[in-house]
Amino acid sequence: MKYFLPDSQDLVDPSFDFQRETRNPERIRHQDDHYAHEVFSEQGPVFDGILVSKAIVEGTGAASQAKYTQAQQRRILREGVRAFFRLEDHPWDRRIESMGDCGAFTYIKEEAPPFSVDEVINFYVRCGFDYGFSVDHVISEYKPQWEADLFGSGAPDNVRQRQKLTLALASEFFATHKRDKLPFTPIGVAQGWSPVSYAHAFAELQKIGFRYIALGGMVPLKTNDILNCLKAVSEVRCPETKIHLLGVTRFAHLPTFSSLGVASIDSTSPLRQAFMDDKDNYHTLERTYTAIRVPQVQGNFRLQARIRSGELDQEKTRKAEQLCLRRLEEYDAGGRSLVPVLKALRAYEELHEPDKKTRTESARQALEDSPWKKCRCAVCKQLKHHVILFRGAERNRRRGFHNVAVFYQRLRMLTGQTPSADAATKALPDPALTLLSA
Repeated sequence: MKYFLPDSQDLVDPSFDFQRETRNPERIRHQDDHYAHEVFSEQGPVFDGILVSKAIVEGTGAASQAKYTQAQQRRILREGVRAFFRLEDHPWDRRIESMGDCGAFTYIKEEAPPFSVDEVINFYVRCGFDYGFSVDHVISEYKPQWEADLFGSGAPDNVRQRQKLTLALASEFFATHKRDKLPFTPIGVAQGWSPVSYAHAFAELQKIGFRYIALGGMVPLKTNDILNCLKAVSEVRCPETKIHLLGVTRFAHLPTFSSLGVASIDSTSPLRQAFMDDKDNYHTLERTYTAIRVPQVQGNFRLQARIRSGELDQEKTRKAEQLCLRRLEEYDAGGRSLVPVLKALRAYEELHEPDKKTRTESARQALEDSPWKKCRCAVCKQLKHHVILFRGAERNRRRGFHNVAVFYQRLRMLTGQTPSADAATKALPDPALTLLSA
């Protein structure tokens, strides 16, 4: 099973100095900063490929979701995805593949996709993707009770219309791909509201000619619902047809997914959980840890607002912050016991999170175990204790990269691609589920 990491322009600055909180003033963000595959260039693969959405690159019009500047948009279209992400001649022992999709969740509230089939195909061809998803329209409702017959006529007209539109666009997409003999592998997208409706869409896509089909709209579904849909799909799936799950992980069930034909998945959950979750921020094969909050006084708008209002004294707050950093540095170097570190953290916590439950116990667990000292990944080797600090994008995003590496290791163990599967099967919270409930 392959893992594709969706792109959201997550880069880190290699010039960033974690002691002085400074960076090279001449740094040019995209030119000088590193993607995850560059951070782990000497370590070995931490994913199989990247997924890039047209909506992320170019936006969707009035309610634009674009994360690329106009200069970046022009460059990826001019140079292609491999040059843009610096994938060529990468030292990993396998080719980093690329997928292109529409980013259907960004226009879920629209009556129809904002892109035509020709526009999407032009994007895939100009960027030089290895795989391209057909244009789809997400069905947000999951209601198995709507089934009245084989084709789900009990579903509301607007829901059935989304599936019909997705299938019609897929048919046009496949016909154009075949007619023009395009270089990328086409992937049809199945949308549904129940196991029967997903199986129907899947069967129709196979009739069109697709032999790689993605199941979309499943991110909010419960694991049992996903399994029920996969089991229904397996009854109509041709042996040679591969399945991609869009945005779905569900660690413990990956072997079952694989047995039901799932050949690839994509998700940003391991990366995002590093800084979007309330507690499960740092992953190991055995468990997760809560990152230690030491917010930057100068970079935290809540602290700055309280300082401007006179509620907090800036000098006192700044000293409390710096004392935490010194105590953590001393502890990691072996020159300070745990008690004064926790005392400093608690004193600063009373300033920056006075109304929240104390995180002293989670900090104690993280510091006592010091999991970064056992981890051999490039991030932990470089950052040391800084990897466990919830403090600014440079630390938080690198911790996310570490989580991606751990996720990929567990994936390969769970699916039998590497030994030591016992460690990988231990129960960790599913990032997708945790983030949805956060």
